Amino acid sequence: MSEKDIQKKENTAAAERIRNVKTFVPRVDIYETKDALFLVADMPGVDEKAVDVELEKNILTINGRAETEAVKNSSLIYSEYEVGDYERSFTLSDEIDGDKIKATVKNGVLRLELPKAEKVKPKKIQIKAA
Repeated sequence: MSEKDIQKKENTAAAERIRNVKTFVPRVDIYETKDALFLVADMPGVDEKAVDVELEKNILTINGRAETEAVKNSSLIYSEYEVGDYERSFTLSDEIDGDKIKATVKNGVLRLELPKAEKVKPKKIQIKAA
């Protein structure tokens, strides 16, 4: 499977954002085995309740929301990192079986398994003596 099979889609969402927070593009590692592709996205501060993964018309969209935990009766004086939402989209080829995609989140890392369709998996041809 080539890089063309999964391409980053520009963040051109037609919908208007309803949260007034910064949106980051999460960094993603992509691995391939003979049976599937694996996407590993870093989204610090995001848990399983704050992640949405959708597949529509071969567009895989990842959305995550990170919330800050404010200390009661205090005000922020200095911050070294920013908190916000995460959003990234990928265009999938027909070689991915969209019905079997699996997603897990642990410690702010989203892992997606994108199984290949049966028609593109390598097949061993059995040889018979003539």
